[in-house]
Amino acid sequence: MTGKKTRHVLGLSGGKDSTALAILLHREIPDMEYFFCDTHKELQETYDYLDRIQARLGIKINYLSEKRGFDHWLAIHDGLLPSPQMRWCTVKMKIKPFEEFVGDDEAISYIGIRADENREGYISTKPNIKPVFPFKERGLVKADIIRLLEESGIGLPEYYKWRSRSGCFFCFFQRKYEWVMLAENHPDLFAKAVEYESNHRDGRTYTWTQGETLLQLLERKEDIIAQHERAIARKQEKAPNRPLAEALESVLDEEDSTLPCLVCNL
Repeated sequence: MTGKKTRHVLGLSGGKDSTALAILLHREIPDMEYFFCDTHKELQETYDYLDRIQARLGIKINYLSEKRGFDHWLAIHDGLLPSPQMRWCTVKMKIKPFEEFVGDDEAISYIGIRADENREGYISTKPNIKPVFPFKERGLVKADIIRLLEESGIGLPEYYKWRSRSGCFFCFFQRKYEWVMLAENHPDLFAKAVEYESNHRDGRTYTWTQGETLLQLLERKEDIIAQHERAIARKQEKAPNRPLAEALESVLDEEDSTLPCLVCNL
């Protein structure tokens, strides 16, 4: 590797933090390589947002994919759906394409974790990939990220109106409310997620959410929505000047303290 130039890489997830990091650094590091690990199971809103980022910043995003796709690896795992305990999708669909993209080159990986977050994100075990955390180094918190997005004209992705994070449409880290909203906003994708639950030749049953199928969850739709709306109302009573979008995000964060797929938010 002697004589090779160190590469600068930044993974975009289609969410707010990695986008704000691209806004912050695209002029500071002109030779930055931007990438998106595409599972081909994303929401259309995510692809639309990535197009907006490219257009506004004048950058190129490299779309990385695992060549054989999710359905291949699902078959290899005998229909066992990904879960917090068995996150094979992260390894096959995110980590592997990223590490193949870098190869053996020396690289600095810029990660969009804020100073007000207590997590590390995905840290490669490859010694040639060095992680850095510009937001943490500069003390930038959530309000700074929103300011960067607004000033750039990029703003937030459309799915933030009902979903708290980027990722596959069937991500098992979705909250109950987000599953219900998936059914409302993308009934075709919800139907596909239901099909993944029920279509096993050996008769076994796997579910995306613990303890119930998606169809059972949908039967409780009205209760789930009502509970969610009550939680938002309580938030707004405590802070009446708080934007609705912030109250929504806060409620979704509190409904489930489980950390998301951190590689999806490189």
